[in-house]
Amino acid sequence: MLGIHGDNVPMNTERPASVWTIAGSDSGGGAGIQADLATIQDLGCHGCSVVTTVTAQSSVAVTLVEPVSAAMLMAQLTTLLSDLPPKAIKIGLLADQTQVALLADWIASFKIHYPFVPVIVDPVMVASCGDALAVDNCQDIKSAAKSALDFKPFKGLIELITPNVLELGRLTHSDVSTKAQFAAAALALSQSLDCSVLAKGGDVSFGCTDILDDTHAQTHASTYAQTQANAHKSNGWDLELAEDYLVCRQVRASSKLHQNGRFWLASQRVNTRHNHGSGCTLSSAIAAVLAQGFVLQDAVVVAKAYVSQGLSAAIGLGQGPGPLARTGWPNDVSRYAKINLCDSHFISHQLNQHLDVGNDLVATVLSATDLVRIASTQPQNILSHGFKVLDADLGVYPVVSDLTMLESLLAAGVKTLQLRIKTDISELTTAGLAKSDLGKSALSRCESGKSKSGEPELIGSELEAQIQTAIALGKHFNAQLFINDHWQLAIKYHAFGVHLGQEDLAVTDLAAIQAAGLALGISSHSYFELLLAHQYSPSYIALGHIFPTTTKQMPSAPQGLAKLKHYVALLQDHYPLVAIGGIDLDNLAKVKTTGVGNIAVVRAITKAKDPLAAFAELSQAWEQRSLSEELAVKHELDAKHE
Repeated sequence: MLGIHGDNVPMNTERPASVWTIAGSDSGGGAGIQADLATIQDLGCHGCSVVTTVTAQSSVAVTLVEPVSAAMLMAQLTTLLSDLPPKAIKIGLLADQTQVALLADWIASFKIHYPFVPVIVDPVMVASCGDALAVDNCQDIKSAAKSALDFKPFKGLIELITPNVLELGRLTHSDVSTKAQFAAAALALSQSLDCSVLAKGGDVSFGCTDILDDTHAQTHASTYAQTQANAHKSNGWDLELAEDYLVCRQVRASSKLHQNGRFWLASQRVNTRHNHGSGCTLSSAIAAVLAQGFVLQDAVVVAKAYVSQGLSAAIGLGQGPGPLARTGWPNDVSRYAKINLCDSHFISHQLNQHLDVGNDLVATVLSATDLVRIASTQPQNILSHGFKVLDADLGVYPVVSDLTMLESLLAAGVKTLQLRIKTDISELTTAGLAKSDLGKSALSRCESGKSKSGEPELIGSELEAQIQTAIALGKHFNAQLFINDHWQLAIKYHAFGVHLGQEDLAVTDLAAIQAAGLALGISSHSYFELLLAHQYSPSYIALGHIFPTTTKQMPSAPQGLAKLKHYVALLQDHYPLVAIGGIDLDNLAKVKTTGVGNIAVVRAITKAKDPLAAFAELSQAWEQRSLSEELAVKHELDAKHE
């Protein structure tokens, strides 16, 4: 059977996830329902549509807007749900407050039976041509702002809302002329609607003194011209970048580190007038990625990359702005946004510079005690070449917790290993620290002598002695030994490398690790964490956990093979990538088919009756799989040239 492009690749027979778009129809085909359905299909899902509004529009004008009846709206929802229940829902243009209320009531009922289906709201108010999308077709933007829809009925019912700068100002009834005001308004909106917010800064018009009054009263063509004419920062914004602000609010299935985080997402601005339907495309792309089991932060960064890719390839079709190109799942890492963790110092400084301290939004931001979680070493403080580049792939990479097994594997010729000693305190570096307040706290928590995993826990001098011995063994056998977590000791005794989890990045002096010449491995559990790791240019990135594992408690669900394949496609040309989590002989072949070059194994070796024999068997199976794949590729190339 031929694939959709006519090649000999078998079609994917797996049933795609259904994604609903509840939005208006764009007769020009570039935005609304039409853009949503094209995006949803392009990203591998099946799109279903509930039409709220019919618009007569082209690339240059909106001439008539008519809402569907309440009966028709409800009939579409009821009929679809009986046969094609969604994995995610995107809501776009709603014609009036009656539709908002009706839909909010329906979602409340829907969530009783489908509590984990994410709902994304794109609060569309203005068409790309600059015309207001109100029922009375009001052409006066400021008048339309006064009668903007109230989305408060959606409070607690939706996962994400995606306003642009104009919509954010209207929804919060605030001035968002500066970057700090923009961030404060996004946080306020998140709290008022009890959901996450992706505030989109891509529509910011540079050189304006009042973004809310000026930007969207122009057409996108004139905004593009003005952007080209300005070359410096304005009100805290950077001309070169399209900067969005993501406020996470209790994101389900996300790591605790990021489930309530605030992040700036900055990507290169694509200066094109052909941006019709960019907001619709972004929100429907988020829904499509969520429907495939990714967490919200993943969906946002993938969708933002998809839009960037689509803008770059967009062409004009009519006289006005053309629609985005549909370019498939984004696998070019340069299209993905740089992630900056929210810095409270930046916000407080900007607020003092630009905001009235009596403003309610200022009070909201300043009272948010969970705002601060900043990595001690930001990526820009790491040298441009990053960390040590490994000479070769790691192959089968054992992770062990005791010196006896470590030494036996080294003696057997294993050249890359990780020592992961279980302890709640990775900062204990000397015996003296055990007598400090921190050390006493650790001792009081560890009276049983066991870690949460049930393994013996080491502190103080005993911990230091074991790590010192392990590093000496690694050097003796000329191996690449990575020390998990205990980076100070790794530096002190000149280890080959350090392995860190995402939570460790917030309390680790990465510049010191780099200055000491150590290699660095970083764990990741999602696209979002993969991108955060990439920003530090580590020696390798671990991807997991792929299958269920009992070796440690994990906040996220198993990633599975489909996600692993996506991660590999994104970064396989940049780093050695290591799959980890529940990998053994039974599933090794399936892991190999994703294209990942290396696997880290824990239980398959440490719980084996004969760890050395288990390692040899795993290594042989992995190498044979690699050889068979090479032969298959060679056979395919030979066949093409016959």
